[in-house]
Amino acid sequence: MNVLVVGAGGREHALAWKARQSSAVTGVFVAPGNAGSAREVGITNVAIEVDETEKLLAFALEMDIKLTIVGPEAPLVNGMVDRFREAGLAIFGPTQAAAQLEGSKAFAKRFLSEHGIPTAHWALFCDSQAAVAHVRETGAPVVIKADALAAGKGVFVAQTEQEAIAAIEELFSQKREDEPCRVVIEEFLVGEEVSFIAMVDGLQVLPLATCQDHKALSDGDLGPNTGGMGAISPAPAITPRLHEQIMQNVMRPTVEGMAARGEPYTGFLYAGLMITHDGEAKVLEFNCRLGDPETQPLLMRMNSDLVELCFAATQGQLADKKPLWKQQTALGVVMAAAGYPHRPRKGDRIEGLDKELEGKVFHAGTATAEDGSTVTCGGRVLCVTVLADSATKAQSLAYDSVRKINWPGCCYRTDIGHRAVAREAR
Repeated sequence: MNVLVVGAGGREHALAWKARQSSAVTGVFVAPGNAGSAREVGITNVAIEVDETEKLLAFALEMDIKLTIVGPEAPLVNGMVDRFREAGLAIFGPTQAAAQLEGSKAFAKRFLSEHGIPTAHWALFCDSQAAVAHVRETGAPVVIKADALAAGKGVFVAQTEQEAIAAIEELFSQKREDEPCRVVIEEFLVGEEVSFIAMVDGLQVLPLATCQDHKALSDGDLGPNTGGMGAISPAPAITPRLHEQIMQNVMRPTVEGMAARGEPYTGFLYAGLMITHDGEAKVLEFNCRLGDPETQPLLMRMNSDLVELCFAATQGQLADKKPLWKQQTALGVVMAAAGYPHRPRKGDRIEGLDKELEGKVFHAGTATAEDGSTVTCGGRVLCVTVLADSATKAQSLAYDSVRKINWPGCCYRTDIGHRAVAREAR
C-alpha cells in the first residue's frame, strides 16, 4: 500500500521512516516533508502544505493512498480527518470535534472537570483586566495559557506576578479582530512531568511506551518553554502501578467521555502529565497527535508495524493489538537554530551530517539549498536519537554525535535524560 504522512517536522520524518519499514508498504509520501525525509530511500516529499486539505485529498485519491497519518495538530483541528473520511479514505487522527481536546484549552479543562479527571485548578478569562485581578488575588507562580492553538508558544510558566501579568498582556495583545481572546490561568503544579501517549480507535485505548519531554530551553529545566528540547523513553517516573493509575484515571475516562458526547476519539492521544510528590498523575494538557520530540525515541524503540497499528485503529480493531518494544533506552537531543524559541534564524548551512554518527538524525526545520547543502529553516532543526542499554550510555552516545554537527548559533541542552541518568547513578 501507499502511505501519506502529513507534516514537515521531526515527528513526520520519524513517522515516514518507521512507516517505510512496514512489509505492507510500497511507497511513503510526506507532505511537505523536509531535507531529511527527502534523502530517505522509498520516501518522497510532496510540495503540498499541511493546510491545503483539498490538494492533499486530491493527491491521496490520485496516488491510491490507503492510509494517511496526520502529524501536526492544526490540520486536525481544522477538520482534515472529517474531509478524508467523507471521501471514503482511511486516515489516522481525530475528527475536528474530538481534536478540541487540544484545540481549546477551555474545552479540555471543562471536560476534565466534568469527568473527574485529575488536573490543576483553573479559571477562564476573556478580559485582560479580570485576568490580571485574578493573578493579583491568587499570587504566583501560575501558568498562563492561550485557549486556542499557538504553535507551542502559548504557555507561560510565570514565577512572579509581574511575569504573569506580562504574559497576560502579551496574549491579549495578539487578539485578532475577528476572534475572541480567551486565556486560561492554572494552578502551578510541582513534580515530574511525563508524556503518556496512546493509540485510540474510538473506544479501545492502546498505550504506547512512556516518554519524558524536556520543555525548558536551558539545562536544569530553566529558561522559557519551547516545543521540546529532547526526550527519553521509557519515562523513569512511570512505574507499573502508576501506569495503571493513569490508564484508569485519565486515559480510559477521556476516551469513554468523548464517546459519550457523540464525538468518539480516534488517533494518537497524548496526555501531558505532572507526577506530583504524593504520586498522583494530573493532566497538564492534551495533544491530539504524537509529541515532538517524543516521537523520535518512541519509534526508535517500537518493534511493531506502525502502519498495521494505525490502519487497524481506523477500522476500530485495536482490541487484539499489542505493540512490542525494544527493552533499550532511546534518547533524542534537539539541536535548535540561533534565536530559538523567539526569533529563530534561517538559512544557516549545517555541517557534519556526512560524518559517522551514532543513532539516527531526524530532521525538523531543514531545507535543501540550491547548491545541494542542508540549511536551517525552522526553530528546532534536528533531533539526534540513539538506542542504548542504559540512559547513561544513550546520553553519552547522543552527545558524541551532537558535537560532530554544527552551524552558526546552533544551541542545545547538554542534560537531556538527566533524571533517568541520576536514577541510574543512585
